[in-house]
Amino acid sequence: MKRFVALAVTLLLTVSSMAFASTDALRSMSKSMFKPVPQSAPALKSNIATAEKLKLGHMLYFEPRLSASQLISCQTCHNVGLAGGDLQETSTGHGWQKGPRNAPTTYNAVFNTAQFWDGRAKDLAEQSKGPVQASVEMNNTPENVIKTLKSMPEYVKRFEQAFPGQKDPVTFDNMADAIEIFEATLITPNDGLDRFMGGDDNALRADQKQGLELFIYKGCVGCHDGVNLGGTGYYTFGVMEKPNADLLPSGDKGRFQVTNTAADEYVFRSPALRNVALTYPYFHSGKVWDLNAAVEIMSSSQLGMKLNQEEAAKITSFLKALSGDQPLITHPILPPSTSTTPQPVLTIKSATTN
Repeated sequence: MKRFVALAVTLLLTVSSMAFASTDALRSMSKSMFKPVPQSAPALKSNIATAEKLKLGHMLYFEPRLSASQLISCQTCHNVGLAGGDLQETSTGHGWQKGPRNAPTTYNAVFNTAQFWDGRAKDLAEQSKGPVQASVEMNNTPENVIKTLKSMPEYVKRFEQAFPGQKDPVTFDNMADAIEIFEATLITPNDGLDRFMGGDDNALRADQKQGLELFIYKGCVGCHDGVNLGGTGYYTFGVMEKPNADLLPSGDKGRFQVTNTAADEYVFRSPALRNVALTYPYFHSGKVWDLNAAVEIMSSSQLGMKLNQEEAAKITSFLKALSGDQPLITHPILPPSTSTTPQPVLTIKSATTN
C-alpha cells in the first residue's frame, strides 16, 4: 500500500507538470514504468532449460493422464488457443466440480512475482503441482502420477534424457520442472504498447495513446506496471470502495488463507494485464465479462473515482492494444497407455461422518 501511495503522489506531481504535451513525453513516461515482453523465454534461476526438458514439459502440459479422470490437463484450464485461459468464471474440474477462483492465464505468467491469485506458489514449477493434487481440479496424488508416467516407456526415456545422471528421474518435482520450462516459453511480445515504447508512433491509435495517458494519470499504473503490467504486488480488493458480494465473495479472503494475517484479508495479487482483452471473464471471481465494466469497477473500488464514459472507453481501448503475438503451439503426440497404466477414476469420494 505504501508503494502504491508513493507512486500515485509521484505520478500526480509529474503528470501535472508534463501534461504529456508530446508523443515523445508519453513514450518516455511509459518506458519508465513498463518493460517490454522479451522476444524469447527468460532464463530461470533454478531451472536450466534444455531442448529435452522443453519437449517433455510440452507433452506434460497437454497430458490428461496427470489427472485421476485422465480427462483434465494443464491445457484444459489454460488453453493455448485461448490466450492461456478457459473462458469460465471458475474452472470445471474433477467430476464437474467448480473451482473457487477464475483461472489466471499462463501466458507471460513467468514474469509474475508469484503464482495463483493469493501468491501461494513461488514459481511456475510449484504452481503446476497444486492443480494436480487439488480434489476439485485434477484430483490426483504424486504417487499415482509417478506410477502413471513410469507405466509408459516413452515417458521414462524422455525423463532420462531431460534429467540425465539421475538414478530415478521420473519424479513429481521433475514433472513440475519440465512443465515450468515449457510455460516459460508462453510469452507474447510485440503488442501495441511495446512497439510504441520501441519507437513506432503508429503502434497505438490516438484514442489508445489517450487511454495510456489516462491509465498513468488516473493511477492504474500504481498496481499495473513492469513487464506484465501487474502480477508483482498484493493489494486489497476494495481499497476505496468495497465491491459487491458477487465480485468479492465473503468466503474467499484471498492472501489471508496463505499468511493467516488479518491485514491480508481480501488481498489478492494484482492481475497481469497483458492480453487482458482475450482473457475474460475478470477478477478472481470471474463475474465480470466486459472489459469496460471491469475498468469502471477498478476505478471506483481501487482508486476512489468515477470515470466518465469517454475516459473508461479510452482506457479500455488502450488495454485492447496489450494483445501481443500469440505463440503457435501444436498438440504433441502422447505415448499410449500400457497394461500397467492406472485406469481412470471418474467418481467423487463421498464425505464421511465420524
